[in-house]
Amino acid sequence: MKEGYRVQRQVKQVNITDKNFNRTFNRELVHLVIPIALQNLIAATAVSADVVMLGAVGQSAMSAVSLAGQITFVLTLFYLGMSAGAGILAAQYWGKKDVHTIQRVLNIACLFAAIISLIFFGISLLFPNELMYFFTQDEELIRYGAKFLHTISFSYLAMGLTQMFLGVIRSMEQAQLSALISSSGLFLNILLNALCVFVLFPNMPEKAITSVALATVVARFFELGWCYIYSITRGTVRFQLPERDDAQRKLLKDYLRYTTPVQGNYIVWGGALTATAAIIGHINADMVAANSVASVVKNLAVVLCGGIATGGSVLVGKYLGNNEIEMAKKAGARMIWYALIFGVLSGGLILLMKPLVFYAVDLNQNAQEYLHGMLYICIYYCIAKSMNATTIAGLFVAGGDSKFGFWCDTIVMWGIILPLSFISAFVWHLPPIALYVVISLDEVVKMPAALMRYRQFKWLKNITRNFTEVEDFNRKR
Repeated sequence: MKEGYRVQRQVKQVNITDKNFNRTFNRELVHLVIPIALQNLIAATAVSADVVMLGAVGQSAMSAVSLAGQITFVLTLFYLGMSAGAGILAAQYWGKKDVHTIQRVLNIACLFAAIISLIFFGISLLFPNELMYFFTQDEELIRYGAKFLHTISFSYLAMGLTQMFLGVIRSMEQAQLSALISSSGLFLNILLNALCVFVLFPNMPEKAITSVALATVVARFFELGWCYIYSITRGTVRFQLPERDDAQRKLLKDYLRYTTPVQGNYIVWGGALTATAAIIGHINADMVAANSVASVVKNLAVVLCGGIATGGSVLVGKYLGNNEIEMAKKAGARMIWYALIFGVLSGGLILLMKPLVFYAVDLNQNAQEYLHGMLYICIYYCIAKSMNATTIAGLFVAGGDSKFGFWCDTIVMWGIILPLSFISAFVWHLPPIALYVVISLDEVVKMPAALMRYRQFKWLKNITRNFTEVEDFNRKR
């Protein structure tokens, strides 16, 4: 037995009827899902806010910022991995009401976030032109994108700390506060963007680009300031430097153990998305335009599914941390049914949105035909996506089974989907819609393996440690 762990030989017996459990679980889930889904929607909107606003300035400004935004996208993948690792541990320790250890987890996550943020900040600040050369050879786009990168790099100094704090308090069932902070930052960002683009610099692309980037910096530091003020006034955890003792070293090993596979999973997933986008980009411009619209519709449709997966993982992690294994098992079974139901509803939402989408976007006849087929394909994709998000990214991660997602995405995306897509596009020369079917098969291929893994119940694990100072710390608080 590893040092630092106490053997949990006896599972807690929970005397609760299925009816009472369902009522309690549903109430707790709703309180988590709605704000988390809102935050997911906010995150999706925030990514495109700068690009959409600069569309009013000119196509070159919009394109340059869209390309420069890939740097922020890559950084966000690191944040997602680190935040997920912190969330795994925080949710289980929250089940034990071990706030001191959750504080230690936040300290570790913030340290890693600060390091990776400083690296991206330095590179973006000092070498913005070189970074833009990776994406384009157009001198105007490079010039505009470099200006944007140079300014927005300062936002990286705040983003990492904010994301770690929000991820941890979300795992402590404070999703409402997390959503409130994120939404306030988004509204401030949009307000400042509109002021810069439409009032201050409507016909000055370079100044508009710089000011929009500055608006993002202000919004990110606004969010960090809110987090800091809340943490020192009303918060149960706050920003601190990591402690240097044996307990912290053990917890660091746990953090790396569960974060590294999740981090690798996000990198593998993000790289695969970039590769499939490149394949589509080599077909024709009409397919690129149709895919851009279909991606937005698909991402909006599955927002609630993501909220179900994340909210459910917090509750399951809490049960596991409190050694309520049967409660966690019941919750997992209910999450599977919810995933199926909301996956079907997401597909139905796409059908309802379809006429509005064609009314809102201006595409030529060829692109409209592509989009018509893509939206129907997105329906089955949403069902499989909802199931996989709930199992792989929700239940498994809640129990510390973070390696499955990494290997599953590596094998399916890089071993099956990408080679098959490449052959379909450049060897078999399949029609664009047939190619899109192949590209969209990843979630369908992963689903049987995910359900088999779920039925093995290997993810039902309490991964918490018992530190000697916990009771003394909680008593003092």
